[in-house]
This record gives sequence, structure tokens and C-alpha cells, in this order.
Amino acid sequence: MERESMEFDVVIVGAGPAGLSAACRMMQLAEDNGQTLSVCVVEKGAEVGAHILSGALFEHRALDELFPDWERLDAPLHTAVCEDQFCLLTNQHNFLNFPLNLTPEPMKNDGNFVISLANFCRWLGQQAESLGAEIYPGFAAAEVLYNEQGAVAGVITTDMGRDKQGEPKQTFEPGIELRAKYTIFAEGARGHLGKTLIANFDLDYDKQPQHYALGIKELWEIPADQHQPGLVLHGVGWPLSQSDTTGGSFLYHLENNQVAVGLIVDLNYHNPYLSPFDEFQRMKHHPLYHQYLKGGQRIAYGARAITKGGLYSLPRQQFPGGVLVGCDAGTLNFAKIKGSHTAMKSGMLAAEAVFAEINQGFAQTMPGYEQLFEQSWLYQELDEARNFGAQIHKFGNIIGGALATVEHNWLKHRLRWTVKDRKADHECLRPLEKSQPIEYPKPDGVISFDKPSSVYLSGAQHEENQPCHLKLKDESLPLSMHLEQFGEPSQRYCPAGVYEIVSSNGRPKFQINAANCVHCKTCDIKDPSQNITWVTPEGGGGPNYPNM
Repeated sequence: MERESMEFDVVIVGAGPAGLSAACRMMQLAEDNGQTLSVCVVEKGAEVGAHILSGALFEHRALDELFPDWERLDAPLHTAVCEDQFCLLTNQHNFLNFPLNLTPEPMKNDGNFVISLANFCRWLGQQAESLGAEIYPGFAAAEVLYNEQGAVAGVITTDMGRDKQGEPKQTFEPGIELRAKYTIFAEGARGHLGKTLIANFDLDYDKQPQHYALGIKELWEIPADQHQPGLVLHGVGWPLSQSDTTGGSFLYHLENNQVAVGLIVDLNYHNPYLSPFDEFQRMKHHPLYHQYLKGGQRIAYGARAITKGGLYSLPRQQFPGGVLVGCDAGTLNFAKIKGSHTAMKSGMLAAEAVFAEINQGFAQTMPGYEQLFEQSWLYQELDEARNFGAQIHKFGNIIGGALATVEHNWLKHRLRWTVKDRKADHECLRPLEKSQPIEYPKPDGVISFDKPSSVYLSGAQHEENQPCHLKLKDESLPLSMHLEQFGEPSQRYCPAGVYEIVSSNGRPKFQINAANCVHCKTCDIKDPSQNITWVTPEGGGGPNYPNM
């Protein structure tokens, strides 16, 4: 197929905190050295921020380096954390506050801000464009381009205007080849192209498996007398403790009488009956959260996988022609439950490594990212948090949290030990006969809700007549094996109702409602046979988050 081709010095895939920070830093370096660079950022969302979802508590360390005058530039950091509570939900009615000295040091939030990460990325995009970078929302990178030597040479965007059978419609437009001297991949957690690059260059050789969690979030507008700007609540225990599952809940008070409430469920859970969406809906009825939500109105919903394996799961991030950054690689510090500042720093380091190569006249060589990374505070931070996720996975929230508190608060990392988790998340499901069924209460439509109304609030839209972007390696597997063994768990782990078992002529049928997809990537991660592969739909499709 003949495709239009465009040439750039640098192509960046993904307009999240990592990709946009890379673009800004690249343009700053070019300006400081009196050079002119062409930098292109492609973003699969309809606009910058449309697919961005996070809690989010923001640590501004990387922002201080990128834009020391961010306050003058009116960065959307308006709500400083004023009170920080960490609670153990002992059952559906009660909770205990952890004393400050028993809270792991990285989880304390003094000096941080409660923000909308989507709005912050919109602001970062404006800074990147003002510095001279080009940003193209609505263009999804579908394939990696390689040169004759096997180095990355850019990307190809998705074809637009194919029907469900893959045939061109009258509106067909082939994807564009975006060729580059270097390509930076910043797609976020479980990036489609990042996954292929890791496999192609064997970047995860001798690493422990990557680990993930599913984060589900709602934005609420609450009565003014219940609103406390800057109040931060974190909870562990109920309801996940009932099914021996790790994770945690949160509620953050933003500005304008808004709160963000959510649940993070580690995707190494064992019980195939577990539904993260329904766990979240009943969590909101707990008095710790209900006291703030009562009388309020839910205004947005979304979900996203979180890369949380840490340093021991981090693949090598450099390869000929490019770098893998942010959550596409797994730079989130799960001990802090924060990944925005680490993603930004990894993007900035990638820009510095790539600029050094371009400055010497090179193209599609191996950037020197790893050396910069290992000399940075980012590496030190991930090294200090290296055991946190594995401790929680192996010993649970209470014992694992106690070990983390000892390591971070009292030993101050003076003694080194290693805890690793070598079992991949998709290998953790137990068969139905070894699992306890879970009865979930029906949503009341006031505090708890169903999936269809939630997906509606996500703004998810896809062109209906296009190839399904959720690919099955073996179409028979959901019914021939997963239904009997696990009750086809995709019906429950998907937070958007994409997967269903329906009756067709008296027989079960596996149905994929691809238009519901909020691009969380959970199916690509948790499917027990790794039978589902998430690929990019037409650019612009998916959720449309206003300020998540």
C-alpha cells in the first residue's frame, strides 16, 4: 500500500506526562544550543488529555526542573494537600486511622497537590507547542517502522475508514508513515507498541514479570459543607480483604466542590468471581467515603491499568532508534502511588539522550538513556521503592505494609534486602471450584451505579463499523476452556462491559462490545491464556475525559 510519508527529527508516541515532558525538554535543548529540531507528538485521543486518567496526587519535583517558573506559567496546580489520612477499613462499617509514624514515609503527601492530570497534560501540551513542537491528537500509532538494520525508524498511524471485515470504505484513508531519526514511546501502561518493542528487542530478558493494577475512578460534585479542599484519604482492607485481594481506595478533595474517588485493585488477584467494578461500587457505601459523597452528583467515570512492578520489572528502556519511557516502561513509584513525576523525569532523560545523539549527527543509533537514568534521582527513587510491590503481593497489605514502614521509616534503606514477585498477574487465577462466589449488591443509583451508565459518563465512542481492536488469538478459547474453568473472567475484570457471554440459539456465545472500551488494557493483562491482544482502534476513538 502506498502511504504518505513525513520526516521528523523526533517522533513521540503519546501525549501524556512522559511524552509531553520529552517534547518540552527536546525543544528547550534545541533552543539552548541554537538548533532547530522538528518534533512531532502523536496522540490517539481526540484531544490532549482525552485519555488521561489518574488519581491524582502530584509531586512537582520534575516540573520544578522542566519549568522552574511553572507558577508564573499558570500550571494547573491549585489545591495543595492540607490533611493526609491513611485508614484501615476493618469491615463495611468501621475503620481505623493509622498514626503518622506507622504510615510508610513515601505515602505521605506534605507538599504535594491534588490535580486533574488530564488538565495538567493539556497545559503541558500548550507549553510544548509554544516551544515549537507539533502535536497531532486523533492520530493513533499502529505499527513500528524499522530500517534495514532493524533499528526503529518511526511509526505508522492507523488506517482510517476500514469496515468490520477490514475492507476499505468510501471514506478510507491509509495511515501515514512518520519517519524519524529517533522515536520515543510514551503510550502509558501496557502500551501496544511498547509491548511489541519489549518482545522484539528482548528488553525484559532476566527481569521479573511486569505487574499491574486496575484503577477505577469517579469524579463527584459534592455539597459545599462536605468539601474540604486538599483533604486526602487513603484506605486499605475492606472490601478487597474479603477476597484476599490487595489494593487500596482513595478520595481526594479538589477545587470547585469536586472530589475524586477510586479503587485500585492489584491484578494478581486469585478469585475469578471478583469484579473490580462492583468492588468499587460497594466500597463507596463505606462510612469513610459515604460521608462525603451523600447528596453529591457523579459527573465522570473512567478506568486505567497501572504499571506497578517497579525497578525489578523495568525493562531495558533504550534500543536502536528509540527509548521507552514513563508507564510504557513502568517507572511508577508504587510506594508513593505516584507516577506522573517519574514519567516526566524519564521523558526528560530520554530527550537528553536523544538530543545528544542528534547533536553528534547520528540517526537511529542506540541512545545513551540507561546511563543518564542510573545517575538520576529517578533511579534512586525506584531503587528505594524496589521491594514495596512484592512485599504487598507476597505478605498482604498489613504485613507487607509493616515491612515497608520498617524499611522506609526506621531503617532508612541502610540495610539492603530483595523481595521479588516472579509470578505474572495472568497466572494467578484459581479455577472456579477452588474459589468462593461473591454476591454483589445491586447498585442503588445514588452512590453505586451500573456499568452502562458508567461507560456513558466516560464519553467512550468508537466508529462502529471498523475492525475490532480487541484481537483473539484463538476465538474458541473463551467458551472451550475459560467458561468452564474460570467462568470466563473477562465478564468481570473488564470495568466497561466489553465482554459478555450471551445466549444464541440456546447456546452460549462470547460477545465483544468493542464500542464500550475505555482503553484500560486490563483484558490484555489479566486474560489467563493471554488470548486477548489490545491494538489501536481508529484515532480519536475511546473515552473522552474532561478533567480526570
